[in-house]
Amino acid sequence: MLLVSLVAAGLAVAGAANAAGEADLAQKSGCMTCHAADTKKIGPSFKDIAAKYKGKAGADAALVTALDTGKGHSKSKASSDDNKALVKWILSM
Repeated sequence: MLLVSLVAAGLAVAGAANAAGEADLAQKSGCMTCHAADTKKIGPSFKDIAAKYKGKAGADAALVTALDTGKGHSKSKASSDDNKALVKWILSM
């Protein structure tokens, strides 16, 4: 039982650390200029984006393409791999 608790605690810490890393990536990539996690700025909040695309097949690929190409959204300063990580993080909110 103790082992299960320790593993669960470790996963929670790892998840929080990963989320902090993605938030830093969003900041460095310029996303936070127009977006915030839970409030509308120039663009919708990340939570609103997640709600809009929840359950939609192919949403992650469409969002990454928009960030990579600049069609329907300003072209991202991040690499395609970083955009994939950012989209995954945003859609998990």
